[in-house]
Amino acid sequence: MSEPTLESIDDYNTLSGEKKKVVFAIVISSLIMGIVYMLATSFISHEEPTSADKTFQKVPMR
Repeated sequence: MSEPTLESIDDYNTLSGEKKKVVFAIVISSLIMGIVYMLATSFISHEEPTSADKTFQKVPMR
């Protein structure tokens, strides 16, 4: 039994018809969900995402 090659796969190097629409819909919906998530986190959280505790006056030593 030999390994399959890319050329032997039926849909290699082609996206047509329904497959192309599905891939396009997944990419677009992922981008939209990412934008919505980014906007939601920036509006809900009014502090910097990498904020540190700024109560120390000196660096604590062990």
